[in-house]
Amino acid sequence: MWQTKTFLELTNIELYQIMKERINIFVVEQNCPYPELDDLDQESYHLFYEEEGEIRAYCRILPKALKYNQVSIGRVIVKEAYRRKGVASELLRNAIHFINTELSETAIKIQAQDHLRDFYGSFGFNPISETYLEDGIPHVDMLKS
Repeated sequence: MWQTKTFLELTNIELYQIMKERINIFVVEQNCPYPELDDLDQESYHLFYEEEGEIRAYCRILPKALKYNQVSIGRVIVKEAYRRKGVASELLRNAIHFINTELSETAIKIQAQDHLRDFYGSFGFNPISETYLEDGIPHVDMLKS
C-alpha cells in the first residue's frame, strides 16, 4: 500500500524500516560511507510502498526552500527484489502527483545518479548541471518544470 506521511506521522517501526533500507542501499550496497541522517527528514514528506510489513520502495519529498528553491525528491530507493518491475516508475508518478496536487508545485529539482539520467528524463526531468561526483558517485542535477 502506498502511503505519504510527515516525519511525525511515521510510526517507530516505519521510520526504522525506512532508515534500514536507505542505509542498506546507499551505504552498504553502493559501498558509499556518507552521513545518511542529514537533519532534513524531520521537515520532509515520506512516500513509501509497504506490503507484508516490508518497505519495498521509498522516497522523501523536501518542501520548497528546505534544500533548494524548488520542491525536491530524494533518497529514492527500491528494494532489490522489486527492481525492474515498474515499482520505481510508480514511485516517481506518485511523488510527482503528490507534489502537484498536495503541495501545488510544478517545479521539482533532483540530484540524480548519472546512470539514471534517462529514467528521470522519461518523467520530464532535464539536466541543469554537468556530471559531478557526490560521495564518490557520478550525479547530475535535473529539473522538471
